[in-house]
Amino acid sequence: MWPKKRIILIKKHAETSEKFGKSPEKRTVEELINYGIINVDKPEGPTSHQVSAHVQKILGIKKSGHSGTLDPKVTGVLPVALGKGTRIVQSLLTAGKEYVCLMQVHADVEEKKLRSIINKFIGVIDQLPPVRSAVKRQQRKRTIYYIDIIEIAGREVLFRIGCQAGTYIRKLCSDIGKDLGTGAHMAELRRTRAGPFDEFTLCTMQELTDAYYYYKDKNDDKELRKLVMPVEEGAKHLQRVWVMDSTVDTICHGAFLNIPGIAKLDDGIGPGDKVAVLTLKDELVSVGIAQMYSEEVMRKDKGLFIKSEQVFMEPGTYNKS
Repeated sequence: MWPKKRIILIKKHAETSEKFGKSPEKRTVEELINYGIINVDKPEGPTSHQVSAHVQKILGIKKSGHSGTLDPKVTGVLPVALGKGTRIVQSLLTAGKEYVCLMQVHADVEEKKLRSIINKFIGVIDQLPPVRSAVKRQQRKRTIYYIDIIEIAGREVLFRIGCQAGTYIRKLCSDIGKDLGTGAHMAELRRTRAGPFDEFTLCTMQELTDAYYYYKDKNDDKELRKLVMPVEEGAKHLQRVWVMDSTVDTICHGAFLNIPGIAKLDDGIGPGDKVAVLTLKDELVSVGIAQMYSEEVMRKDKGLFIKSEQVFMEPGTYNKS
């Protein structure tokens, strides 16, 4: 579900020139505000869109985007991408999610039976989205990676769940209740993870407001730097490939990535995988779809490896030669 420890394979040794590009950690605060991402702790009440719009207002920018809708009553992890970085949310929308849920069972149930029924929902399940949902209402398969029961107190069940994007936890609770024969509903829900973002990097709207005030009025960017992360953080859950300086500009102009331009890559990449293409300074160049396995790349001297879907870096950032 989440990025596993990856081994980096060296295709060819290459160095990067300091004349071109800039490591993400060296970007100015102004650059981060226009090409970054914030992990907002969404409060209960506003919609995800309203939270994203409020972030725009606080930072004085014209564009932002969030990485997956949370219902107004749901709280927690809501990555909001800023300015030119908003397209990274497309990669986050399909990333795995984690929630902590409080489920209310409608009648007394023996704990052994309750645990047994809940465990039946781990793995691939069929789920019909609720009547009020953002997707077409038809049966579809979703993967539940784990359900860890934290506490059972009478008819209340508190559990942590890791699941495929697009899983409706409210509907899952209803389906569990149906299998129990008692009925059940979701009482409270908090998202604790979305792709590479978890609760350790959360920031409240008030913290963001205060940090921006100190940056603008007191010329102190220390707190704002902690909250506004480089857009590359939004691609950390993807497999990665690093390209040589001389290859970067061709990709920026729309070319696909062929094997000769590769310096190093993660092991375990396979055809169809979404991959982040990075410079040797770890800047995000593009996101695309792999056409072969990592092992093939290491073995071959030519061939198409990545078909670009989104290009993030501006043409001319790196010299063509």
